[in-house]
Amino acid sequence: MTNPLKNLAIFSMLSTALFNTGCQVVSVKQQALNVSIANERESIISRNKLSEASLNVLSMAGKDPKFCTDNPNECVTDLHQIPEIQDEILLSTASELYLAKAQALADTSSCKKSLLISHRSQEKQALELENYQKCLDEQLSMLDKSIRYSYAYLFKTERKPEDRIFDNRQVQIRDFYNQAIAKLVQSYTERHSPKETIHELKMGDSVYKVNYENSHMLKSKTGESIEQLAPSYNLNFSGLRSITRRDGFGSEFLFELSDDKKNDLGEKTKYIVDPLNYQYPEGINPNLHTARYLATTITAEPSKPATKEDVLNQTEFQLKIFNPYLYDQTEIENKTYPLAANFSAPYGSWLAANNLNKAAYLSLIDRDQNLTMPHLYMLEPYNPNKKVVVLVHGLASSPEAWIRLTNDIMGDSILRDHYQIWQVFYSTNMPILESRYQINAIIQQGFELVDPQDSAYKDAVLVGHSMGGIIARLLVSKADIKNKAIEVVNNKKYEAQIETDPLFQARLNMEPIPNFSRAIFLSAPHRGTSYADRWFTLALRKIIRLPGAFLSAFADTLQGEINIKDLSKDINHGLIQNGPSDLSKNSDFTKITKDIQPYKELKFHSIMGNITKSSDPSVITDGIVPYTSAHLDNALSEKIIHGGHSIQETPEAVLELRRILHLHLDELKLKSK
Repeated sequence: MTNPLKNLAIFSMLSTALFNTGCQVVSVKQQALNVSIANERESIISRNKLSEASLNVLSMAGKDPKFCTDNPNECVTDLHQIPEIQDEILLSTASELYLAKAQALADTSSCKKSLLISHRSQEKQALELENYQKCLDEQLSMLDKSIRYSYAYLFKTERKPEDRIFDNRQVQIRDFYNQAIAKLVQSYTERHSPKETIHELKMGDSVYKVNYENSHMLKSKTGESIEQLAPSYNLNFSGLRSITRRDGFGSEFLFELSDDKKNDLGEKTKYIVDPLNYQYPEGINPNLHTARYLATTITAEPSKPATKEDVLNQTEFQLKIFNPYLYDQTEIENKTYPLAANFSAPYGSWLAANNLNKAAYLSLIDRDQNLTMPHLYMLEPYNPNKKVVVLVHGLASSPEAWIRLTNDIMGDSILRDHYQIWQVFYSTNMPILESRYQINAIIQQGFELVDPQDSAYKDAVLVGHSMGGIIARLLVSKADIKNKAIEVVNNKKYEAQIETDPLFQARLNMEPIPNFSRAIFLSAPHRGTSYADRWFTLALRKIIRLPGAFLSAFADTLQGEINIKDLSKDINHGLIQNGPSDLSKNSDFTKITKDIQPYKELKFHSIMGNITKSSDPSVITDGIVPYTSAHLDNALSEKIIHGGHSIQETPEAVLELRRILHLHLDELKLKSK
């Protein structure tokens, strides 16, 4: 007979074993690699959740994460009382908690300016404004603390940054520090709406002095209006193939200065027939543009030597403003560290703000009266030690034609350190001789701003594409085409003007701009192109008109001997043609300029496209310009690349341009400096 007690005991033992097995706490399984990496590296910046490192600290301390992100001051105070929480762990966790609170405040309605709606009652608006300012003040306080704890972690612990070089946690804290600076400056400007250069930020008991000593862009512009001050780390530009950045310490910013001259294409400009001898109002040339969009890097550090406790307890900080073109590193706590930078942000912002391609097409058909005079844009603050590269675009184009080249120069650290870019923007419906004359003037006016003792004053490089290549060749050539012009004009009423009028003489007697020692011509139809004589091109040429401002100004200079009606009748006959007509291989312009060569001492290069599979010079063409027109004797190098007319946009052409610019530096023995 079975013993029921024995069976019950066996059942009890099996049940206990099964129960214990079912409650096993730890099990092992593989998870996706991206999940493991995300858990290790993500933080409050990349997700709406604290990093695993901070969550582990709070768990060890028995703290609720939500309570701590809602009440970071109280939570951090409690953490300070737990001796088992080591210094680095405490500082890094506190930095993230304060940043998390600041981000949470930014997402509330109280911290959003959009709530200030004008149709509400004055009392309601006043209350909302008060709440808005209080919210921003609290946010600024959280950001201030995040910066202080981040800084203390990075520089005030037993281990130094170089000791933690492979720590993911250090990368996170550097990001907290950079992001907190970005948010601090942005929120402060929203809170106080400063219009002048900022010299001090006050947030409760905290003071941040602004140090411009290393900016070399704003310290000389004290009092100049600031249009915009924005973090640039997360700016993205759809038209740029890549964003050129330099990783390092500090927060990346974009300064946009106000333009009291109205110097971007915002209003009509007078056509000036003799710009080199013209007295500009107040001595300001509205067509010559220094950089308004400025790349900047900002760091935050104590104004004087401080202990860790001082850093955490309201010692005065300073925000140091760096020009990243001049400075690639900074010294902190007696050690040198690389500086972060975003070099594409100013360029991309300038392009986006001006919509230059639209202006180029409208001016071609005389539908945009704002671009009758050429404009010269300096893309970065002037640097006396960097050589100048001047870019001249082609027909119906704009500086946007040079996006790839400009961005790649900024992305090449050697070229970026040794070159500064000036871009010419001109209306391509003008007669090419007139464009050459006016562009010659605006480039000379640009170099007049340069001290002749500066390295930038000499050995500049001129680059031109298509029509811009023809103009570039004539800018570095010496030629007097007066007699040839008289022959092709064959009109008595103009002969006297060509013989005696100094303005005609200035356009027909060419002298090379002495600041250039090298030039590069891309797909330039030096001997014209038959493409300009095809039926559809001929039809387009008929609707392209010369600017009325140009014709009126030019007629006025002829002192009544030739009126504007006579001048208008002669358009498209002889030398008075629009730019596209001048490109014809049969045009008078081509006849009298095709044999003009760059001055003897100039080093020059040719780059051209080839859409054929042939290597026969008589067959090679980019579809618009044949090799026989683009080729120039005595070129230092000639590169034929498979591709069409817009060859300057191809990777192969950009690499060749970069090679030539490096060669230029090598020959000048500048790379070692």
